Parts: sequence; C-alpha cells; structure tokens
Amino acid sequence: MESSRTMDVENSSLCNCVVNFLLQENYHLTAFELMHELVEDGHTDQSIRLREFFSDTSLFPPDQISRSSALGVADPQCLLEDKESLEKRLAISDYELRLAQEDILRLKLELQKKHGSIVDLSTDTSIIDTIEASSLDKQPSRNESFYDLGPLKEIERRDLNYAVKEYLLNADYKLTAMAFYEEVTDQNLDVWPKSTSYVSNALRHYYYQYISFTDETTKEKIVLHQECESLLKENERISSEKHALQKNMDLADNQLILLTKSLEATQRDLKDRDMLVQSLMHASEIQRKDLDDCRSQIASLKIHIEKFHSERIFNGTDIERAQPLNPDYYEEETKVLHIDIKNHIEENVSISNSITSSLIKEGNEKNDNGGRHEANKSHFNEPFPGVSDIDKISDVSIHMINPIILEPFKDSCNGKATNDKNSLIHIQESEPLIDDSLLVQSLVHPQGLVTSDKMVLKIIQILSEALPKIVPYVLINHREELLPLMMCAIEYHPEYAVRDSLTHNLFNLIKRPDEKQRRIIMDACVNLSKNVGEMRTETELLPQCWEQINDKYEERRLLVAQSCGELAEFVQPEIRDSLILSIVQQLIEDSATVVREAATHNLAMLLPLFPNLDKYFKVEELMFKLVCDPSGLVVETTITELLPAIIKWGNKLDHILRVLRSHILGSAQRCPPVSGVEGSVDSHLRVLGERERWNVIVLLRMLSHLLPFVYQNAIDTCPFSSSEFSFTTHINSEPLNPFFSTALLELYAREHLEWPAFDWMHVDCFPDLIQLSCLLPTKEDNLRNQITKFLLDVSACYGDDYHTNIMLPVLLLAIGDDANLQYIPSNTQSRIKGLRPKTFVSERLAIMCVLPLLLAGILGAPNKKEQLAEFLRNLLLQKSMSEVSWSVYHPDNLIYAVRFLSMRQEHHEIIFNILWEMVVSSNLDLKIFAANLLKVLVSYTDGKVASTHILPALVTLGSDQNLNVKYASIDAFGSVAQHFKNDMIVDKICVQMDVFLEDGSHEATISVVRALTAAVPHTIDRLRDYLLSKIFQLSSLPTHGNNLLLHREKANVFCEAIRSLDATDLPATSIRDFLLPAAQNLLKEADALDPVHKEALEIIIKERSAGTLEAISKVMGTHLSIPSSMTSFFGESGTRAKKESEDLSEPAALPLEPRPVPPAQQDDTRFRSMIRSNFGGMFKRQTDQEQ
Repeated sequence: MESSRTMDVENSSLCNCVVNFLLQENYHLTAFELMHELVEDGHTDQSIRLREFFSDTSLFPPDQISRSSALGVADPQCLLEDKESLEKRLAISDYELRLAQEDILRLKLELQKKHGSIVDLSTDTSIIDTIEASSLDKQPSRNESFYDLGPLKEIERRDLNYAVKEYLLNADYKLTAMAFYEEVTDQNLDVWPKSTSYVSNALRHYYYQYISFTDETTKEKIVLHQECESLLKENERISSEKHALQKNMDLADNQLILLTKSLEATQRDLKDRDMLVQSLMHASEIQRKDLDDCRSQIASLKIHIEKFHSERIFNGTDIERAQPLNPDYYEEETKVLHIDIKNHIEENVSISNSITSSLIKEGNEKNDNGGRHEANKSHFNEPFPGVSDIDKISDVSIHMINPIILEPFKDSCNGKATNDKNSLIHIQESEPLIDDSLLVQSLVHPQGLVTSDKMVLKIIQILSEALPKIVPYVLINHREELLPLMMCAIEYHPEYAVRDSLTHNLFNLIKRPDEKQRRIIMDACVNLSKNVGEMRTETELLPQCWEQINDKYEERRLLVAQSCGELAEFVQPEIRDSLILSIVQQLIEDSATVVREAATHNLAMLLPLFPNLDKYFKVEELMFKLVCDPSGLVVETTITELLPAIIKWGNKLDHILRVLRSHILGSAQRCPPVSGVEGSVDSHLRVLGERERWNVIVLLRMLSHLLPFVYQNAIDTCPFSSSEFSFTTHINSEPLNPFFSTALLELYAREHLEWPAFDWMHVDCFPDLIQLSCLLPTKEDNLRNQITKFLLDVSACYGDDYHTNIMLPVLLLAIGDDANLQYIPSNTQSRIKGLRPKTFVSERLAIMCVLPLLLAGILGAPNKKEQLAEFLRNLLLQKSMSEVSWSVYHPDNLIYAVRFLSMRQEHHEIIFNILWEMVVSSNLDLKIFAANLLKVLVSYTDGKVASTHILPALVTLGSDQNLNVKYASIDAFGSVAQHFKNDMIVDKICVQMDVFLEDGSHEATISVVRALTAAVPHTIDRLRDYLLSKIFQLSSLPTHGNNLLLHREKANVFCEAIRSLDATDLPATSIRDFLLPAAQNLLKEADALDPVHKEALEIIIKERSAGTLEAISKVMGTHLSIPSSMTSFFGESGTRAKKESEDLSEPAALPLEPRPVPPAQQDDTRFRSMIRSNFGGMFKRQTDQEQ
C-alpha cells in the first residue's frame, strides 16, 4: 500500500514536470493531446493546469473556440460519479499523506541520531506538505532559482525532449508521443546519443536529482562551477600568453642577432664600397680629362680640315701644291688621336671590370659565409656610377637610345668625309673611328648636353616607380595595354627588388582574369622569358608561380597552371622535372575542376621537355590518379592529351597496360560480395559503390583509347615480313585487306614464333575482361556496355578475320561452348582453354555474365547479324528443347542476356522474329519463357513496337489453353500497362483483362488484380477507374466455397489494390461509387482480412467519407501557424484523422464554420503516411520489450 501510494505521488510529480516543460517550450499540440489522454484515463487532477491554459480567453478567444468547454462539461450523472470518486481519492490521499509524514518523521529522527544534529520537525512537516500538496504550487518556487540561469541550452532542451518522449511512451500516452514526434522537428527522437545525461527512465532520475538538492546548495554548486570554469579559462589564457611571449622573445633574440651581424657586414661593405667609389671616381676624373683633351683635339682637327677644304676650293693652285703634304699629315695626326682615345677607353673598361669583379667576388664570399638580409641584398644591387652592373647599363643604354638620335652623330663623324675620296674615307674604311659604345658615351646633344647611361637608368626608374601607381586606376579591360611598359621595366631595371615587385604586379595585373586576359598575360610572360634568359626566368618568374599556387581565386591558380607548361621551355632542363613538376603535382590536388584540367593539359605539354625518364613512374602514377578523377572534364583531358603524351615520351606501353589491367580488376575485387554464403553465385559477385563504379568506367574508357597504340605496336613488332602474307594498306580510311588476315593468322599459328604484342589482346586483355564481367551483378548495365563497346572497337580495328578466328572462339569457350582454336598457337591454347567453366557455379556465372558480352559485343557487330540470329535461335529454340532443357541455360540468365542485347535498337528485329517462333511453338516452356521475356523487353521498346510486336504476341499467349502460359501473359500485360499510357494500348489491355476475368478462376482474378496494381502509380486515370470498378464488382459477389485460404488471399490482394489506388488522385465520383463501397464490402468479411489491411481500410473510409473536423483543432492550427494538413490531428475519441476536402456526401453542419470548405483535395500528411506504414507498431513493440 505504501509503495503504491509513493508511486502515485511520483507519477503525479513527473506528469506535472512534463506539463510544465511542454508549456514552457510551446509544445501546445502535445500538451493538448496529453490533456485529452489524462481526462480519458481519469487523471483529471493532473489535467487542471492544462484545462486552465486552453480555456484562457486571452490565448484562445471564445469567439473562435466554442468547443473547448466540451471537455469539461458532462451530464449530472457523470459529475456525481466524478465527485464520489474524487472524495474517495481524497480520503485515500489524506491517509497516504499521514503515513508518509510518519515515515518521514521517523527517518528524520534516525538521521538526527546519526549526525547529532537537531532538525526542526515543524519545518520538515511544512516541507513535506509543500511537496505532497500540489506540484503546481511547488514547481514555480523551486524553478525560480533555476530560471535565474537563463533559458535552457540547446543540449539541455534536446536531453529533456528525449526524456519526455521516453516518459510518454512508458506512461502509454501513445497519441501524445506521436504529437510530440510531429512538433519536435529539429532532432531524431528515436536515437539518443551516448552522453552523461543518457540514462534509463531519465525524467525520473532528473526529478530525483532535482528534489535532492535545496536552493542554497544548488546555487552554491552553480557558483562554484562557474568560478571553476572561469579560473580554468583564465589559466589557459595566461598559459597561452606566456607561451606566445616566450616564443616572441626567442624570435626577437634571433632577429636581433641576425640584425647585428647584418649591420656589421653592411658597415664593412659600405667602407669597402666608399674606398672603391673614391678610387673609381678619381680614375674616371682623369679619364674624363683625357677624353676632353682628345675631343678638343678632334674638334680642332675638324676645323683645320674644313679650313683646308675651303681654301682648296677658292685657291686651287695652292691646294694642289699643298695636297701631297697635308692629307698624310692629318691622317697621321688622326691615327695618333684615335689610338690614344681607344687606349683610354680600354683602360677605363678594364678598371671598371676589375672593380666590378672584385665587388661580385666579395659579395659571393659573404653570401657563402652566412648570407645577408634581404634589405642588404637589394641595397647591394643598387647601381653606382661606373661600379656595379656597368656592362648591363651599357647594353641597356645602347638598346634604349633611339637610332634617330645616333644617326646625326654618326653622320657628323663620317658623313662629310664621303665628299672627299682622299680624306677621312680612307680612315673610316681602314678602321672605324669610334665604336657604338663610344658613340653612346660621347653623344653630343643639340643643346650641348651629354646623354649618358644615367639618363637611361633614370627613365627606367621613373617608369618602374610610376607603373604600380598607375595600374590600379586603369580599367581592367585596358590594363593589358600597360604590358609593354611593364615588360620593358622588368627587363632593364638593375635592381632585383624592383623587378620582383613589377613581376608580381604582372601576374596580378587583373584580379580574376578570364581566358582571353590570361592568354595576354601568359604571352607577355613568355616574351619576357625569351628576353631575360633562363636564369632570370628561374629566379624571378617561377617564384611568382609558386606564390600564386594557393590563391583563393581559381582564375589565378589557373594562370599558374598555364604558366608551368609554357615557361618550362625557357628554364634549365633540371628545373623542369623538379620544381615545375612539383608545382603541377600540387595543382593536381586542387579543389577546382578547371585548375586540375589545366594542370593535366600543361603536364602533357611539359613531358617532351624533360631531360630524361627519371620521373616516368611518378608521372604515370599522376596519370592514373587523374584518370580516376571525379570530374569528367579532367578525365577527358587525361585520356585525350596526357595519355598519348606519356606514351610518346616514355615509350612504356606494356607497363601502362599491365598497371591498367591491375587497376580495373582491383577496383572491382576490393568491393564486398553480394552474399556471404560461401560457394553460391552471389558470393562471386561484388557490390560496387559509386566511386568504384566510376573508376572502372573511366579505366575501361582509357583502355579503349589505348587500342590504336596496341594495334600499331602489334603491327610494328610483327615477326613476319609483308612478303610472307598478303596485305593491302588502307585506302580512304577503308582497309581493303586488313593486316591481321587469315593468312597471317595461319602463318603465326604454324611458325610458333614469339609475338607478345599480338598475343596481349586475346591472352591477357580478354581473360581479364571476362573475369571482370563475372564480378558484376546483373544491374551493372553501364559497365557491361563499356566492355561491349571495347569489344566492338577491337573488332572494327583488328578486322573481320581476327573477329571470326580469335575473338569468337575465346568468348565461346568462356561460356562453355566448343570452339575452333586452329588459328591460335599451341603454346597459348592452354591459357585460352582455361577460360572454360569447370564447376556448376562457374557455368551459372558464365551464362549470367559472359553470355551478354558474346551476344552484344561479339555477335552484335554490324556485319554479324546473320550469325547473331543463328546463334540466338539455336540458343533459345534448339537447346531449350534438348535433353538438358534448362539445366545449364537458366531462364532468368537467358532473359537477362537477351534484355541486354535488346538495349540496342538495331537488334530488335532479330529478337522479335525469334520470339514469335517461340510464341507459336508447341513447347509450353518456350511459351512461358517468351511471356517472361516480353515482360522484360517492354521497357526497351517504344509504343509502335509494343503495338505491332508485343501486344499481338501477348494476345496469342493469353488465348492459350494452358493456364500457366495464360497467367504468365497476364504479368506481361501489366508491364505493358506500366510503361505505356497510350489510349489505344490501354483499351487493348482492358479488353484482354476482361477476357481473363470472364474465366472466373481464382488464379486469373488474382493475377489480373496484381498486374494492374503494379501499374497504378504509373498509368492513366482510365486504367485506374477500370481496376477500381472491377474490384468493386468482384468484392460485391458472394463468396462460394469453404476454402478460407483462397478467400483470404483474394481479400488481401483487393486490399493492396485499394490502398495503392487511394494513394493516387482519384475523381470524386470514383471514390463515391467504387472506392468506398469496395472497402465497405471487404470490411464485411473482417475474418478474412489481415489486421493491417483492416486498419488501413477503416482509415481510408474515415478519411474519404467527408467527416467533420474538430473546430478547436482548426483554431489551434490557425493560432500556431500550423499548416492545414496538421490541424486535424485529433477526433473526439483522441485519435488522429485527416479530412479530405472533397465532399462525397452532404457534410454535417459545423456551428463555427462560416462557409464550407472548398472542394480541393489536400496532400497527405506525415501522420497519414505513418499510419499507413504501421507506425503504431513501433509503440507496441517497445511496450512488449519493456514488459
């Protein structure tokens, strides 16, 4: 008695906790259902709060809900009974309360004795009264301390949802639990993740934990927990800061040491440079003075020459007398001056070269001793006049000076001398007066200013400084116009840091360049590489590629991929297969498809530039990785571009074929078997995943693309000369006499010579493909189509003689037939004969897996139609009537093989001609086989073929006297109805079904209904109405005979058909005239119905009979913004119901509905789907397990 009283108090408290949680989390629909179930179970005291909540006029206005009080209104007799029961319960509760108080007092006394503490019994009594009086009064006071913590966390709310669901199921509140499933949409209540909160009877444990602590202890625990968390976070933060500071301090110390060393080295360099510069300036000053003296002497000589020339014109006699002396004199003087000038120039150049070489040598020694900081490096590259990079500056100056500027000076030097044959022409022809470098250095400006290397460098520096500032303000579509200036600055600027910055700007000229813009940038880079040479391309352009490889924009990574293939020509060979290959390898791992495709394309461009084959196997591995890429674009580029490039570069076709075969078989063999039963057929078949299936398909495509290389390799390695056998080359792409002719095959089989390239196809490749096909289930049509395509390509490439004498015998042996192997050498015949199946399971696999390849891939060749018809007729007609009958050629396997052949329309004529012979045959097995085969072939034909071939054959089979043949044709008619919606075809099917039903046999009726039921979701309304009317007629007929099993089978088949039809859009007349009467007729014989079907029929009748909806549920649905299909969950009895909006009969008057519901059929709700899938069984199973 005491334990039952405690259990009632506990259940009441838990129920109140659930009510509070549902109202707090706004699960109003679940709370509403719980109120109904509590009232129905007699727990009116626990439903008080819910009734008060739903009767609140502020939440549910009385003008919108009038039936809410119906739950609490009852007749006087019920009220009297409720009063008496409440009085009894009150008396029992008082008695139980006194007993509980006595027990608690006794326990308190024992506790005081143990701990020596004094407890105020009056306080304890008040606490007990508070706990037992009412959970509604207790919960708010206890929860106030917890609400101070804020709203529930997401994980807490989820745990409480699991606990509430478990409580509702344990308390047998099934409908409430179902409503709770509907309202909680953001988590799966069936799976509770393993955590600390996961316990059995979670809500009860939570409640015990809750009442075991007072507010003070709870607050103290929470405060301590929060302080602990804050201290842990603070400790972690301090530790991380300490670690970061220590790391920064170590880094700063290292940087300080490096900077100190760099500063010392820089100071030494500056001193050395200052000394060198001073000496150079002194030497240059001396040379400049000498050059000025020479120039003045040259100018004076010119003046003297001009004067002499003028005096000669006006005073011819004197000039003639002086002529023998003056030219020689001036010639000698000019030669002396020229020699002096040349000596000065050579001396200047030698001094400059020695100083430059000494500076470079010192810089290299210092770099070898430890390197310098980047800033020092850039500082070292800064030009000093006449010191560093003097040769480059001279070259730049020579190229940058406009020829128009140089021309007048050259004319001034030697132009006027042409007027006199005996003057300076002789000097100019014998030895140039001055070379180009001297012209540049001694260029005289019209205004008298000297144009030197400094002016050229100044122009380049101004351009380099201006370009980065100009580029951002130029429109993107016009930035390519800046490329010539940028290339010029990069090519001629002497400082590495500036060139690196400009090169970076060149690659980043456009943020996301399109294909045309990338082409422009790439052309600029190629031209720049041609001009600057290999060294600068490696040190300046390639680092930019490496920096852009992880850019967030795929267009920039695409630019890097393109540069790898196009810049490889301008770098050293050892860089191509190291640095550039590593860049391409990283781009192959890119997430963007276009980047991987570009990397594949450029890898194909890069291979011919490799200096050796050291990286061959690495490249081959990359190729196989790319060919299995999930993107079809990458696969296509790999097969069409990279594969031929690798074959041409590496010349290792045999190795590629060997690896390819292992990859194809390995991809399928690694998959799990269909069945784990050892020795069965399914244990040999594999379940291929999407990835494995894709890999096999692309590898077979790769094998097809390798076929021309294999064919050419076989021709190139032929051990016989063309004179030993007749062979005519191709004319207009049509071989008059193929290479692998019968004469060559006979010669090869007779001579016993080694020809591995030729043997590879039928000794290695075909057995591997046969082994692969024996691993594929019947549903893998795509893979078999790929194998078939390869076989057809081999037949077209190698010729008809090879097809007839080699391919056909190999495949015939693989299915267990006899074959002629006279054209195959004896040393390889043993391997070919090993393909013959030796066990019963292998025979089944051969017929199931290899026979489709023989029919479609060998005999299905365009010029083998007669052989195909003969073989298929022999297979289906003659062998089937032999003694072995179907012992080896199983009907299902033959049907699959013919179905696979029918996937190509060019074979339909042959198939249907043979099928018609089977239909008119006297063999019953053949007729049944023909009906089953027609059923399968329907999905691979069109309406015209179905009308002209399939339906006449089925009508003929349907009129057969043998019942098995007739019933087999019924299933085929159902397949036709499932695939074609043509009115003429549907009419023919209906007429034939009437003929079957007129037979009146039980088997015919069952077969017709099942065949048409399978077509219901796919056919038209006309056939659905036909089936519905027939079910109504057949269900209305009286039952004859006492065979309960047959009667139950028919009733269940009719129920399945009605349920299938109910899931479609039926017109209102069909529902009223056929669906509801048929369902009612079936319910009259409830003993013959399966309980599941009976429940489904009751639901269909209730939903389709236009019953009224609960007004209160509609109001709740409107208030809570629940869809209309969710507002009719509860009826008066507490069960769910869905109102169909089509009015099949006069609806009952609704007091709260201002206008009738429009006749529009609503979609099925999730609740309806759960009911139809026997969702209630879940609760029954769970209750049984707990019991």
